[in-house]
Amino acid sequence: MFDLIVRRGLWFDGTGDEPRCADLGITNGRVTVVSPHPLNGADSAEVIDAGGKWVLPGFLDIHTHYDAEVLMNPGLGESVRHGVTTVVLGCCSLSTVYSESEDAADLFSRVEAVPRVHVLAALQAHRDWEDPEGYIATLDGLPLGPNVASFLGHSDLRAAVMGLGRATDHRIRPTPGELDAMAELLTRAIEAGMLGMSGMDTALDKLDGDRYRSRALPSTYARWRERWRLIDVLRAHGGVLQSAPNIDNPLSAVLFFLASGTRFSVRPHEVPVSLLVSFDTKTARGAHQILRVATRLGNACFGSNVRFQHLPVPFTLYSDGIDLPVFEEFGAGTAALHLRDQIERNTLLADETYRRRFRRDLTASRLRPSSWNRDFYEATIVECPDASLIGKSFGEVADERAADPVDAFLDVLVANGERNVRWTTTLHNDRKHVLDRMARYSTVQLGFSDAGAHLRNMAFYNMPLRFLKRMRDALNDGSPILPLGAAVHRLTGELASWFGLDAGYLRQGDRADFVIIDPGGLDDAVDEYHEERAPFFGGVSRMVNRNDCAVVATAVAGTVVFRDGEFVEGYGETVGTGRYLKPR
Repeated sequence: MFDLIVRRGLWFDGTGDEPRCADLGITNGRVTVVSPHPLNGADSAEVIDAGGKWVLPGFLDIHTHYDAEVLMNPGLGESVRHGVTTVVLGCCSLSTVYSESEDAADLFSRVEAVPRVHVLAALQAHRDWEDPEGYIATLDGLPLGPNVASFLGHSDLRAAVMGLGRATDHRIRPTPGELDAMAELLTRAIEAGMLGMSGMDTALDKLDGDRYRSRALPSTYARWRERWRLIDVLRAHGGVLQSAPNIDNPLSAVLFFLASGTRFSVRPHEVPVSLLVSFDTKTARGAHQILRVATRLGNACFGSNVRFQHLPVPFTLYSDGIDLPVFEEFGAGTAALHLRDQIERNTLLADETYRRRFRRDLTASRLRPSSWNRDFYEATIVECPDASLIGKSFGEVADERAADPVDAFLDVLVANGERNVRWTTTLHNDRKHVLDRMARYSTVQLGFSDAGAHLRNMAFYNMPLRFLKRMRDALNDGSPILPLGAAVHRLTGELASWFGLDAGYLRQGDRADFVIIDPGGLDDAVDEYHEERAPFFGGVSRMVNRNDCAVVATAVAGTVVFRDGEFVEGYGETVGTGRYLKPR
């Protein structure tokens, strides 16, 4: 007798092996039988006919910013409806474990483009923890949809020990006692069951709120003496480091190999390091190849285990006016984003002195590593009160007006209300043949969705489906990139094993977290643009993915929670299937 039988699906076990037709018998949230022959379902509570479908381990999303949303919307349905059954929180130095609620809201909101008022409200309403044990207990007490794992953020840790003001003052270094306190708190977090620590070295992201607005994140003020001390804690306790090197000093990435490797350490264990980020970027063609070779050489030279996270789909962003993190890369952009009042911001954008600064900073920043190539001919208007501009790039508008593209951009924003002009551009991964090549790189991890953040800027919740569609299409065209079993492994078992999580596999004895996919539903709809209201964030309209023809069903711990485009009754409210996963 089984709780659930999944019958006659093409079964992928997550190891990289090619799929086979099988029946899966599931009891008490685990796969108890995998049979090449039909199982007797007469006494089973539920039977799903998966004939002609793919049965896969649930996907892992290793880079999310659901830290605030999970408290108000624990079902995290936008990920689960696309087959994600495990998500990782606390990335990019941002978590809500130790710092005060107001500090955590200031750390999180502007960086991740989530309204601060709702982040603060979520923490004030739901925060009943003082330590990582309490944090984990709180998450486990929620009606979680997917499983959750998390990092402790370096900025969270630094702000809690030093105070947010001192932690973001470049003149101040932590005292020996404060370094000891940070090491002790990190140790406690790992022993409680957190993955390790996340950091951020690039001073791109800025604080929200009124007290220290527009200062960089606390972790960016840390020197390597501090980072090295905390990495030693990770080494001693088997923790993982997730971080991002300083893009203004790319050679700083070498220090991650040195600090985390075994070659120059008295301890025999490396610290696994997952770094941001490997793109095929327009601003540095070929950088992905250099990074691949450098990573392989660095791991061999230093005895380290470093990987770079990779988004395996085009990195296309949308922006309402200048509400986009790429504008934080130069001073004039930060100055405008510092102003929250729409009238004040429009007045600044119309000022000729400011415009000269904007043009100068934009030109100068092209000489430095950056996320955006600042090509206004590749920035297309999709919404605007002046309907005659929709569908045109700002470069085309400039040509029509015989104006500089930067002036045309600012003129359109000022004339129509800066936040009323929505436009789009692709920053990275625009060349399909390069993306296909990167799919084979062993130095990258297929995971950089940023789910739960940048609500109006991007939506990569269905990233695994888009990747599998490309692999399937290439196979059908006679030019395979990866075998399907290997492609599934890259999205599931490979990530679960590297992070040490009880997830990513679908064999006898494994957790029954799985997704059933109709390969016929992997069509062009996976790339379409959609928006949906988020009631837990005050009804803001956020970008989402809605291609429900691909996923037939998603199950967590043997319970089907999403099927045929609908969640089960009470999902994320009274029905919870996920739990907090501690590393093995």
